[in-house]
Amino acid sequence: MAGHGAEQHPHGADRLCEAGDRVYSRAVRRGRVARLDAEPVPCLLDLALLHPDPDDMDFLVPTAPQEVMTRLLRGMYDEVSESHRRVGSVVAAFERYAGLGRRVQPPSATVEGSAIRVLDGLSRIQAAMDEATAACTTEVLSVQPGGIRREHELSEGLHRALALRGRGVRMRDLYTHVARHGQGLLTYLELMGDTVEARTLDEVIDRLILFDRTVAFIPANTDRTMALELRHPALIEYLVTVFERLWRLAIPLTAALPDTGIEGISHREQSIAALLAEGHQDAVIAERLGISVRTCRAHIARLSETLGAASRTQLGVRIAQAGLDGRPRASEPAPIGVPGAGSSPVR
Repeated sequence: MAGHGAEQHPHGADRLCEAGDRVYSRAVRRGRVARLDAEPVPCLLDLALLHPDPDDMDFLVPTAPQEVMTRLLRGMYDEVSESHRRVGSVVAAFERYAGLGRRVQPPSATVEGSAIRVLDGLSRIQAAMDEATAACTTEVLSVQPGGIRREHELSEGLHRALALRGRGVRMRDLYTHVARHGQGLLTYLELMGDTVEARTLDEVIDRLILFDRTVAFIPANTDRTMALELRHPALIEYLVTVFERLWRLAIPLTAALPDTGIEGISHREQSIAALLAEGHQDAVIAERLGISVRTCRAHIARLSETLGAASRTQLGVRIAQAGLDGRPRASEPAPIGVPGAGSSPVR
């Protein structure tokens, strides 16, 4: 879309085309416009004058005119000697839009725009992450779901990790137990030294990255081409609480996984048994544990053989009899609940 917008609408935010002027003016007056109405003017998205409404992805909300003007003026600072004329036109244009915006009370989504920002497209996600990395001074907390971390996946954010290490920023990463078996993760941790501390769990929440407990990034769709940048203090505090509770339950990467106490049953098979007891299908179990469906079914087959189950129904009974269903026995206390531990919310 970016290339198409540049070809059809070759202009800057300070001199919008006639169609873009109409749509942006309407967005400022009304607080938002339908995404379909903005399709003929992709320049508004390319120039970040419109962005997705966090409450309804079928609509776009306008970037505050004052914010747009500030961004433009900042970009022109280094070339101010030859840009006096353009500065005047930018100020004039956005004073008019600001006047339109004062006539109507903006919706809450616009007011909260700086607290919850939708990042549409991988380039914008990466740019926002780079900006947060540059501002980070203390710590980064991250949750990395999925299975074995491939080297190319880890290298995507390596430049950010190295920049953080250079400034003495501490990092704590949560992975699934399956990630222990990948050489890519071990190589990454060896490179980062004691800057990064890693722990693992049977399953974790979806991807989460927290910088200095002030800004967080989470996926906004399943293919992770959209993300949410969160700066609202209440949301950040909640996500930090979730991370810290998961961290306390997790096992350090340098420590071995605990024995199940049942001969012939591995730690992973114990995790699969607990999810089977909850009624989950093979594909769901595989996704939550970060393994392939084929591997999951192989473990289920071995579990059935070990427990002497001839059918799926009988396997459920055997799991409960063996105490593999995850339910606390009468002699042990119930585990403390973890908010969001079973839910699925930057790349």
